[in-house]
Amino acid sequence: MSLTNETHGLWEKTAISAPLTARLQAHLQVDVAVIGGGITGLSAALHLAEKGAKVVVLEAQQFGYGGSGRNAGLVNPGMWVQPEVVCAELGEEAGERLLSVLGEAPSLVFDLISRHGIDCEAVRNGTLQCAVGRSGLHEIQQREEQWKRRGAPVRLLDAAETANRTGSTQFTGALLDERAGTIQPLSYVRGLARAAISKGASLFSESAVLDIKREFNCWKIRTETGTILADWVVASTNAYSDSLLSSLKREIIPLYYFQFATSPLPDEIRRHILTNREGLICTRSVVTSLRADAAGRLIFGSVGALRNIGSAVHRAYARRSLGRMFPMLRDVKFEAEWFGTIAATTNSLPRYHELDRQVISFHGYNGRGIGTGTVFGRIMANRILDPKQDMPLAATDPERPLFRGVRSGYYEAGSVLAHLF
Repeated sequence: MSLTNETHGLWEKTAISAPLTARLQAHLQVDVAVIGGGITGLSAALHLAEKGAKVVVLEAQQFGYGGSGRNAGLVNPGMWVQPEVVCAELGEEAGERLLSVLGEAPSLVFDLISRHGIDCEAVRNGTLQCAVGRSGLHEIQQREEQWKRRGAPVRLLDAAETANRTGSTQFTGALLDERAGTIQPLSYVRGLARAAISKGASLFSESAVLDIKREFNCWKIRTETGTILADWVVASTNAYSDSLLSSLKREIIPLYYFQFATSPLPDEIRRHILTNREGLICTRSVVTSLRADAAGRLIFGSVGALRNIGSAVHRAYARRSLGRMFPMLRDVKFEAEWFGTIAATTNSLPRYHELDRQVISFHGYNGRGIGTGTVFGRIMANRILDPKQDMPLAATDPERPLFRGVRSGYYEAGSVLAHLF
């Protein structure tokens, strides 16, 4: 399936060209087979190929078709939940280990962009977590204190400086995290694919995996027109896992996120809104994001799916929200709209699974896929190259959340009601 303006919106319209890939039509034997051509899988393939491993990536659609090519393009450290919540959930030692790994994730993203010359509108001027009301201000004060104790370059801004940076007086303050930044996500995916190919990895699109089974001390992976024999398998399908990887599919609770992009704004408006091109996230109960691209468009995002009644409700909400933040945009029109699926977990933290002998997977990024996927891809590559490698998360069995479908539907319906009223 091709990427279109309907599925990938602005990102497909402005992305760099994809590398030339084709359907698998051969029988190959490799060291590692990667299933899924998003950020995680391509990062794993790139880091494996750089170390001389023979690796193949199988993507059921086109590279970047899933969440990797649809997301907001905010390169954030850590997870959405606060650091102390991570430690409370995982234990102090394991929690601090994960926070350290994910705190450095944006540095890996921007280093790969620099080393491989990836043209993806990369801007590393930080992210602003903007507070709404007193409760929002209290939340970012807690987050600042927790990250500062861990040596992170974060800084609390008062309402005046927040207004100066964002162009809006709607916020009571903001937390600036200087580790973060923004990218054009589909261009980043395609850049990773090109880099992996240049290092010797073999990439195949339109090559859905039909069957995986153990055969002669290796894994036999069958597509419609070819087969792969591999010593290791990396499952990197995340929110877009299918029935073949049913345990991964069952574990995540699908959460939808939409985005609307304006046309390029006139210079006299652009110079007053996010002039440093930081990413912006609000502390509202229903998450809202805002960012600018290189051409001066604003990209507004929030939880919800653009289908059925949700399309009209979310479009109206996006227009109202921009009008409240920036009165000069009260009558703004959108040139692109799209949505994708986030892999949410019951505790809002990622999971590491050893699904079978030499079959490994990270997934469940809960809306923090760019840095997390990039660093976990490298970690899985290192684990394959050195099986004694310590992992930032303990291996667990995939869980089966109760009422998974009901919860997903509740979130979708809830976002419609929240944005309607």
